Amino acid sequence: MKAESSLKIAIEDLLSSRGRIIILKELAESTELNISELCRRVNLNHSSTKSHLKVLVASGLIEEKKYGRFGRIKIYRYRIEDLRARSLRSLFDLWES
Repeated sequence: MKAESSLKIAIEDLLSSRGRIIILKELAESTELNISELCRRVNLNHSSTKSHLKVLVASGLIEEKKYGRFGRIKIYRYRIEDLRARSLRSLFDLWES
């Protein structure tokens, strides 16, 4: 999903969920992961992770890439080229230091 077509989601809505913040932090560090590995790393169930990813993809911070014959393999990538994503990663790095 391109930044131009991303939905305008208020920052307080985007960051109101602890699960979304954990997913953002993990993807910012790892760059890209499939949903199973992401679930393991953030310790959330598949359903919760999938619903959080849907919001994050709609916001334009995360990109979903589909692979395989029928597009069943999905990889989620942190869109570091997005200024907002870079700013969030800088905030996470600053906060952790």
